[in-house]
Amino acid sequence: MRLVTHVADGIERPGALVPDGDGERLLDLAPVLGARVTVTDVLADPALTARVRDAVGRAAADPAALHALPPADDARLAPPVRPGKILCLGYNYRGHVPDGQDPTTDDPEFPDVFVKTPNTLSGPHDVITVPPVADDVDYEGEIAVVIGRRAHRVGVEDAMDHVAGYALFDDVSDRSWQRRSSQWTMGKCLDGFGQLGPAVVTADEVADFHDLTVEVVRDGVVTVSQSTSTMVFRLPFLVHYLSQVMTLEPGDVISTGTPQKLPEALAAHRPLGHGDAVTIRVAGLGALTTRFAGPETSEAATSAGPTTSTEGAPA
Repeated sequence: MRLVTHVADGIERPGALVPDGDGERLLDLAPVLGARVTVTDVLADPALTARVRDAVGRAAADPAALHALPPADDARLAPPVRPGKILCLGYNYRGHVPDGQDPTTDDPEFPDVFVKTPNTLSGPHDVITVPPVADDVDYEGEIAVVIGRRAHRVGVEDAMDHVAGYALFDDVSDRSWQRRSSQWTMGKCLDGFGQLGPAVVTADEVADFHDLTVEVVRDGVVTVSQSTSTMVFRLPFLVHYLSQVMTLEPGDVISTGTPQKLPEALAAHRPLGHGDAVTIRVAGLGALTTRFAGPETSEAATSAGPTTSTEGAPA
């Protein structure tokens, strides 16, 4: 299933996307589940999940009922879940290393974990505001893992039982602020700099998480393309590892890191600014487009040409 949170009359409501030919229709789940039920509730409760599956199946099997639903493209979407924790991975794809390091070096011993704070969360239709202090804004296309069942010190062999589904995530970062400290917090936690969506695709829809290709497109050009098979730390281990220190709750998000940009994109690095957009796409999970508004790129920065890439910064 593809679960979303849509906005109707200013209120966030749970929904599901129902296939309709080459497109999708939006099934409002509030009449089925009640207005106060959230997508996180559905992911955490097998009984609610079963009710949603039944409602989606009935809508898909009845052409008249299906075509009475509004097109999904007409809906305004909020973040599909509102996580209590957004945990992110740095340098989790082979070939993506800190500036100056050999990309063929040995794998790190432990995952590089950092946190994005709740103020960063934005939805698939939100425009990201670039504040005046941010002068080196960059994108990071990632797959976010959504927890559906409480995970406290779980073993690797049981870890996937706690994964409810997957969404796309843009770990928007300002490299200049990120370089100011070893903890990266100020460069990672600007308002709205964590776009999540468009839907949570339930785990049963993805046959093998480690057989997906993450792509990012900017200005019509593919700038990132790498398989999840090249992750340094695989998903079951990540859930296990994180749960040893903190309890993962339903709705929490683990963003699994960005691949390195392709060489041509690295050479042509240009900070994001007003009017820019990037699209993350993963077959089976959909596409997420991040649009930016705010200060125009300064004349000095524009005339200086491409800057040195900082894509070695964390995923």
